[in-house]
Amino acid sequence: MEKFTINQISNFTGLSVHTLRYYEKIGLLNRVDRDANGYRQYTESDISWINFLIRLRVTGMPISEMKQFSDLRSQGDSTISLRRELLENHQKNVLEQIKDLQNNLFKIEEKINYYKGLK
Repeated sequence: MEKFTINQISNFTGLSVHTLRYYEKIGLLNRVDRDANGYRQYTESDISWINFLIRLRVTGMPISEMKQFSDLRSQGDSTISLRRELLENHQKNVLEQIKDLQNNLFKIEEKINYYKGLK
């Protein structure tokens, strides 16, 4: 299994080294392996999880909810329904954001067309 350094993970994901350490400190990244010198060694599985965390964050999930999801994930299969529920609630929020963005975009397009008509 290939292992990756924190700098490589930072390059792969676009997250800063500081953010990766912070995510580990607050428990979003659990059980990151360390080598004999204590350096972090990430796996493909870690990369996949980090990319999912990025998606949650980019779509507006608060860190506290991300932590809740991560904690549930750490508890195993008995929390699957709770995790699904958390994601379904987040999905509703994202869909509302999309609707708001579409409405705002429509208003912007109306204003552009108005200005085009003044030429």
